Amino acid sequence: MFGPFRLTSPLSGGLLWKTPWRLSRPQKARQRKRLRAVDAVVATVDRALTRQGLSTKAVERWKAEMPSEAEMRPKDKYTIFDRKEKKYRKGIHSEF
Repeated sequence: MFGPFRLTSPLSGGLLWKTPWRLSRPQKARQRKRLRAVDAVVATVDRALTRQGLSTKAVERWKAEMPSEAEMRPKDKYTIFDRKEKKYRKGIHSEF
């Protein structure tokens, strides 16, 4: 449309700037897969270091402080801390 009432991209695409407030099943599955991949990397590094008789403070601290994917609560799996948010948490799928 031409003239004073032409559509702009935010007006024509209603969902252009909106993010859904919950993750879909495939998004949750991909996130769990990423978390399991991190657990696998930490386990592989730890096994390789113990095989050589070495140890690293960072790996030991990670194993002591960080839960594995199976031990995590859903709140921790699918949200991240953000001090600007109302309840200090925001979804992982939100970019802003």
